[in-house]
Amino acid sequence: MRHKQKTAALSREFHNFVADIESLLNETASLTGGELAEARSKLHERVSEAKESVNVLSHDIARRAGKSAARANREVHDEPWKAIGSAAAVGLLLGLLFSRR
Repeated sequence: MRHKQKTAALSREFHNFVADIESLLNETASLTGGELAEARSKLHERVSEAKESVNVLSHDIARRAGKSAARANREVHDEPWKAIGSAAAVGLLLGLLFSRR
């Protein structure tokens, strides 16, 4: 459930980011001088926030992927015949599926 919440949060962050960029682009069409510099500063700030959100999520995904790989490795080493049997069953099912086409 936590993963879905983080994914939803990232999705909201991305949509907010795009909306902010569009808003800033529309606002900057008629700006000059100091106003333009302020708008650019806001844009850089939003880009930095979005990058940070993506970095946090990517680190979390990498950590969880590493844990999953370690768990799978442990299970295969603990019970290799189950892994071999499972792989054979999947191979058989895929073979049957593709041979019918």
